Amino acid sequence: MKKLQLFLVMLVLIVAVGCTGRRSAEREIARDSTTIAEGTIIFNQDCSSCHNFDTDAIGPALGGITHAVRTDWIRKFIQNPKTLIDSGDERATKLFDKFRTLMPPFSHYSDEKVEAVIAFLNTNEPPSKVVEPDDPNALKNPIPDPIAMSTLTADLKLVMQVPFSSEEQPKTRIIKLDYQPGTDKLFLLDLRGKMYFLNNDKPDVYFDMAKEKKDFIHKPGLATGFGSFAFHPDFASNGLFYTSHAEPPHTKKADFNYNDSIKVTLQWVIDEWKTTDPKAFPFVGKGRELLRIDMVTGIHGMQELTFNRLAKPEDADYGLLYVGIGDGGAVENKFPFLAHNKQTLWGTIIRIDPAGRNSRNGQYGIPKKNPFAGNTADSLAGEIYAYGFRNPHRITWLKSGKMMASNIGHGNIESFSIIEAGHDYGWPIREGTFVHLEYGNMNRVYPLQADDADAKITYPVIQYDHDEGKAMSSGYEYTGHDVPALTGKFFFADIVNGRLFYVNTKDLKQGHLATIKELQVLLDGKHVTLQQLSGQTKVDVRLGRDHRGELYLSTKPDGKLYKIISAKE
Repeated sequence: MKKLQLFLVMLVLIVAVGCTGRRSAEREIARDSTTIAEGTIIFNQDCSSCHNFDTDAIGPALGGITHAVRTDWIRKFIQNPKTLIDSGDERATKLFDKFRTLMPPFSHYSDEKVEAVIAFLNTNEPPSKVVEPDDPNALKNPIPDPIAMSTLTADLKLVMQVPFSSEEQPKTRIIKLDYQPGTDKLFLLDLRGKMYFLNNDKPDVYFDMAKEKKDFIHKPGLATGFGSFAFHPDFASNGLFYTSHAEPPHTKKADFNYNDSIKVTLQWVIDEWKTTDPKAFPFVGKGRELLRIDMVTGIHGMQELTFNRLAKPEDADYGLLYVGIGDGGAVENKFPFLAHNKQTLWGTIIRIDPAGRNSRNGQYGIPKKNPFAGNTADSLAGEIYAYGFRNPHRITWLKSGKMMASNIGHGNIESFSIIEAGHDYGWPIREGTFVHLEYGNMNRVYPLQADDADAKITYPVIQYDHDEGKAMSSGYEYTGHDVPALTGKFFFADIVNGRLFYVNTKDLKQGHLATIKELQVLLDGKHVTLQQLSGQTKVDVRLGRDHRGELYLSTKPDGKLYKIISAKE
C-alpha cells in the first residue's frame, strides 16, 4: 500500500504540468455512499499520512485531482506506470522526472479497490487558496555545488536474503541491523513486525511483534510498524530489551497527547521486555509499557531506540535509553507548535531511565542530568535531551564520544548533526543551515539573516540538498579492522536513490560543514549501483554495523543484506 502513496504523490503533480483535458467517453466515477466509504477507509489507512486536500504535505494537496486528470489515464497509470513512461507519455515522464521514483504497478489490486479510491478523491474539491507566486528571496538551489565522486571503491558481499514479508513492493521493510551487547549476535528488523536473529547468515525469527501485541499495526505511513529495538547493555544478566511499535489511534490513553480537535492517526509505544532466559531462542518473557504518544499522521514516528555503547557502568549515561521521536507530520498539517516546543516530545531526542519511576506516568525515570529535568515552573518535558528535529532517524556515537543524529528533511535539506544536551536543532524554523517558514510554503528555504545568532540554533555538520537525494539514511563511523581503507571515515546513504556517501571523521566539528564525497561500489568485481542491485529506483537502503565495527547495508525492495568486505582508493 505504500505504493499507493507514491501513486497519489505523482498524480497530483499533473495539475502543475498542464493537464487540461476533460473526460470524454470515460467510465463514470462511482458516487454511491458504499464505494465512497470504502475509498475513504483506504485513503485514511494508506494515504493520509502523506496527503490532505488543502495544503501540501509530504505529497501535494489532492483536492480536485479528479477534475484535473482523466480517470482513464489514472487507471492506466495504476496498472503499470513504467509502461506509460516507456511509451513516451508526456505526463508520466514529467512525473518521473520530478520525483525520480518509479512507482511499481498496481496490477494486483482489484478494479473495485482502485475505483473506490477514485470515488473518494472525487468528493474533494480543489483547494480555494490562490497559488503562491514565485518568491525572489527563496533559494531555488540551496547547495549549488554537486557532491563529487571519490576514488574510494568498496566491494560488497551478499550475506543473505531476508524472507519477503509482502507480495507487494517493497517485498520487505527491513530497516535496522544491530548486535546484542557483549556478543557477536546480529539482529535484523522488518517494520512489518518480525525481528530476526542472523543464525549463520540465515534469518530466524527471534521476536514477533504481531504475536506479542494484538493491537500492532504497520500501516499507515512510510515508516509505521515495528520501529526499532535496543538491547540493554546488561542484557546478558538482566534479560531486558526495548522496542517501539505503532498501534491504532485511541487504543489507550496516551501519555503525550494534544487538543482533541487535532486528528490522531496512530500511537507510538515504547515497551520494556524481560526474558526469563537471555540465551533462549526465540524470545520468551513478558513486557510492560513505558510510554505512549499520539501522532497527527503516520509519518516521522519513533524510528530509533538506542543506548550509548561507549558508556561504562560507572558513567552517568550507562543504561539510559535514547529515543528519536519525529514530529509526526504535525508541521506539514499546520501544527508546528506541537513540534518546536520544549513542553512536548514531538520532534525531539529524549533520554529516559527505564529503571526509574519519576516520570509523570510512573513507568520510567527522568535522569537528573537531562537539560530540562526538574523545570516544573515552565512545565518543560524533562525527558527531552535535544529538540528541533523533523525526523531524528538514527542516533550513533563516534569513537571520540560525540553523539550524532540524522534528520530527514522536508523539501530541501538532509542532514546529520552533533547532538548536545539542551540544544535546539531548528526544525521547523530552520531546515539545515537555511531559514524555513513554519507557516509558509514548506518547499522553500531562505538564506540566514545577519542576526541569526540570536536564534541560538545548532546547525548540522553534514548536509546535502535534494539535487543529491531525498532522505538521509543511517550513518556510522567505521570502527572495524577488516577494511583499512574505510578507517577515519563516517558513512551514510540516501534512502531513496541508494547513493553511498562519506566524510572524514576528523572534519566533524560543531559549527563546520564537512565535505561529502560519494563512494563507488563493486559486486563480484563489477561496478554497480544499489538501484541496479535492488531492481528499483527507490532503493530504501539502510546501513548497519556489527560488534566488530564492520559495515553492512540492506535494501528493502529485494530484501538483500550486504557486507562491505574490502575497499581501496
